[in-house]
Amino acid sequence: MRFRFCGDLDCPDWVLAEIATLSKITSVKMKLLCNQVLADLLGGSIDYDKVNKITSDAKYETGDVKASIACLSFILSSAGKYGVDSEALSNELQQLGLPKEHSTSLCKSYGDKLVSLQEEFRRQSLQLSSVEAVEWRVDYVLSSSHLKDVCESCVQLRLAIRNKDTQNLEHLSFTLTADKFRVFLHEMKQAYSQLECLS
Repeated sequence: MRFRFCGDLDCPDWVLAEIATLSKITSVKMKLLCNQVLADLLGGSIDYDKVNKITSDAKYETGDVKASIACLSFILSSAGKYGVDSEALSNELQQLGLPKEHSTSLCKSYGDKLVSLQEEFRRQSLQLSSVEAVEWRVDYVLSSSHLKDVCESCVQLRLAIRNKDTQNLEHLSFTLTADKFRVFLHEMKQAYSQLECLS
């Protein structure tokens, strides 16, 4: 069977297995657990002390807690990425064997945070390294060791770039002739205006 929250594919077997584990807690605790997972997906962090208190009644072991968080994270993030509404998600989860009360409380939390979740996914997607600083200098070259009379201006650029993965600052330096700099500046302005149209 195909499910919208899985991108119109079959539900992974490990998610099916964890739905039985999630059924052991009450629907109220399911909502509290979903709120912890949603906080993590929205850039916060999971409070594992609260999670352990929430799951203590069901006598979850450490592996069950981690698997339940992974399962909820998969369900909530996939549903958000594929734009599944709360009602459709609730129906699909019930088809997979999650009790109605549990799927209703999960979908209530999901529905409340859907817009924020999609905004966070948009913010995280296609992240590129960012330019932190630009240093420039214009030189006028009179002559060089290869040519006697050059008489040409050139632009020295030095960019400080923040790597998105390592958060390290890297420096990139290069030299452009006046003509190449005009082309470079024109193309950067075009790219900037196209990005402005997208946001």
